[in-house]
Amino acid sequence: MDTQFMQSSSRQNPPAPMPPDTEQFELRFQSLFHSGKALAFPCDAQGDVLMDVLSARALDNYLFARAVVGHEYANPVVLVRED
Repeated sequence: MDTQFMQSSSRQNPPAPMPPDTEQFELRFQSLFHSGKALAFPCDAQGDVLMDVLSARALDNYLFARAVVGHEYANPVVLVRED
C-alpha cells in the first residue's frame, strides 16, 4: 500500500520528539478514489495527532485530509503502526 507517512524534513528547526504513545499508532486517511493511496500521521490510541510536532508539510497534509473527509478521503481510522 502506498502510504505517505509524514515525517519532518522541511522545517528549519526539527520538531520535538514524538511522545512514546504516538509511536505505536497512526491515524490513517484512506483515499476514496485510489485504493492504494492513504495519508497517515502519528497519533495516540484515541486518534489525537500532536499537530505542533508535525513538519510544515505534514501539517498541511493533515489539515487538508481532515477538510476533505467524505470528498477525497474516508473517515480516518486509528491503526497500530507496522514498523
